[in-house]
Amino acid sequence: MKEALLYTHLEAAKVHCKLCAHGCIIQEGKFGFCAVRQNIKGVLYAHNYAKLVAANVDPVEKKPLYHFFPGTLAFSVASVGCNFRCSFCQNWEISQFNPCSLTLAGAAPDRRLKELDLLNQQLGEDFSAEQVVSLAKQNNCKSIAYTYTEPTVYFEFVLETARLAKEAGLYNIFISNGYMSGEAIVLLKPYLDAANIDLKFFKDSSYQEICFAHLKPVLDSILRLRDAGIWVEITTLVIPGKNDSLDELSGIANFIARINKDIPWHVSRFHADYKLDAYQDTPEHTLKLACDLGNAAGLRYIYAGNISSWGQDTLCPACKKVLIKREGFKISKIRITGNSCFFCQADLAGVFNPA
Repeated sequence: MKEALLYTHLEAAKVHCKLCAHGCIIQEGKFGFCAVRQNIKGVLYAHNYAKLVAANVDPVEKKPLYHFFPGTLAFSVASVGCNFRCSFCQNWEISQFNPCSLTLAGAAPDRRLKELDLLNQQLGEDFSAEQVVSLAKQNNCKSIAYTYTEPTVYFEFVLETARLAKEAGLYNIFISNGYMSGEAIVLLKPYLDAANIDLKFFKDSSYQEICFAHLKPVLDSILRLRDAGIWVEITTLVIPGKNDSLDELSGIANFIARINKDIPWHVSRFHADYKLDAYQDTPEHTLKLACDLGNAAGLRYIYAGNISSWGQDTLCPACKKVLIKREGFKISKIRITGNSCFFCQADLAGVFNPA
């Protein structure tokens, strides 16, 4: 447990958390919407600090990031918690963490210790930032990915780890729902190199109904991250009957194109999970429609996710030849010189290995 960053004190021992767009006003003894930050006697604490529920070596393509050092490994870590309540979450067992009902305010010392011990068991294993960086280097990873759950809610540990990673010559990656505050992005800017942001819907009503959030803060974060010089890719999980209409998919494609047509857009196939376990998988023709709409908007790099037969290769935007051939998360061929097409020398948007 560690005192949280980005909050202010209010009257009557309340606090105002400014870490994400929810901007929770938290009464003494209560948790914020993320369920991991608690007001204890007027001080906001992050219970998940230096606690990990996942630490794995992944191909960077799994994030998905296709234009950020393709073919390299990312050391992927996660803590519990999330500031969304998505009914289709594929990692809901760890993201939708529900803390035990702590009664620290006025509780007897023995009860307080028992409850804290139970909470610590639920939060995962103890890790230091130094351990994460060391394990990343031992496993020949080029980057550390803060992923699986929402990295914003374990911000203190992310920031500490990212600083050490930078000093060690590693890169830092955020896989996020984009609901972090502008203040959080300012603190991350010196250390964060790339982000994949989930743009789940293009209707505020859908964000409210399904995620208990709003659309505009996500759009604002995408713009802020780009303005901060961080490489950004965007993913949309296409859910039948929820965000697969022509208007919504074209709205997302056109929004991305207005920012920069070089931003890669990943349209991913939905598989039934969590509270949407009775839904059908996304039909292949819907993914193809999304790709067509992306092409019509002028996007230069569009990928299909969670489907193996097509949509993973990187094509030169000029000569249209295959520059990166992917088979699942593995690269079987790469024809890039620096950041240029091997065939026609056209520039390729992204951060690539030198020749």
